[in-house]
Amino acid sequence: MMATVSRYTTAKGERWRVRFRTPDGRSTDKRGFHSKDDAEKWGNLVEVDKMQNRYVSPAAGLVTVGQLAEQWFDSKIDVKPSSRERYRQTLEQQILPRWDNTNVAKVTRPALQAWINELSRDRAPSTVRKAHHAMSMILAVAVRDNRIPANPAEKLNLPRARHDDPTFLTREQLFTLAEKAGPGELVILTLGFTGLRWGEMAAMKVRRWDGGRRRLTVAESVTEINGLLNWGTPKTHASRTVPVPAWLAERITESTAGKGPDDLLFSTPAGGVLRNKNARRDWFDRAVVDARLPRITPHDLRHTAASIAISVGANVKAVQRMLGHASAAMTLDLYAGLFEDDLNDVADRIEGPSTASVTALRVVRDA
Repeated sequence: MMATVSRYTTAKGERWRVRFRTPDGRSTDKRGFHSKDDAEKWGNLVEVDKMQNRYVSPAAGLVTVGQLAEQWFDSKIDVKPSSRERYRQTLEQQILPRWDNTNVAKVTRPALQAWINELSRDRAPSTVRKAHHAMSMILAVAVRDNRIPANPAEKLNLPRARHDDPTFLTREQLFTLAEKAGPGELVILTLGFTGLRWGEMAAMKVRRWDGGRRRLTVAESVTEINGLLNWGTPKTHASRTVPVPAWLAERITESTAGKGPDDLLFSTPAGGVLRNKNARRDWFDRAVVDARLPRITPHDLRHTAASIAISVGANVKAVQRMLGHASAAMTLDLYAGLFEDDLNDVADRIEGPSTASVTALRVVRDA
């Protein structure tokens, strides 16, 4: 049955209703049109949407963003606990304060852009972009469930992401930092010369150290979330082996004395997990000050490891494998500037034409 239009009377005057059947055959209507023409146009659009499988029930859009956000968040079982925690913070701090009780059908592109503009006034671009990404995924659930016809979060204007230049320590600065770190000396040296992430280092077991081959096998990671330790795979979910300089390998092997295969390779004096926050409080931040270095975090030592590796001839694929990046493109995005000297060396090694070639070229050109 095609949509039909009829007139009815209200206390505020004449109105028009559209009666139609939903794709599943259920009879329903939409009221409140001020003119027959408007009602007929809407009815025609409904019939077109039905034929093209794009029909969205008006009632389906009454679900709130908060309800959909809960559904979306519960479905994120494919991400690491640390990522779930960041999503939760984004929901609580940026999305729900503005959109919690808003019907999803009433979320418009102009309203979303105004929200993005407001967030951008006092929050970092990365925070705003994360909020937009999460909101877009929530609205994608609404599209998938046929609650709205399209995602209004697509193609919004977002603040340009800022990429601060990474901080690289020289080898001398790294050794000075390690010296000032006291109980954290071996940790500093390992992070700064291997590029391990903190969680990968903290989860490293003695059995994953191969002193003969001077290799660390990265197969686990541990992260502190709200005071609790969460164990899992490395960031890219793939294990890798990382080479260790000979002099550092000796130090690591010495540190395993008296430890069992399943003991932590790097640990607190009591054998517990090294927590980033505690280490920064107890010795890392103080060591940075005592070594008179620029303000850095333990994660910045990955940049130092990359720069040292590149300075001794490592290519982009080697650095990618060492750091556990998902792709060589990611490595180049971060460290392209460090490979410029390599490009100069390549250019210098490209020889010019031989004398015979130059003579032949002149003969051809002058002919």
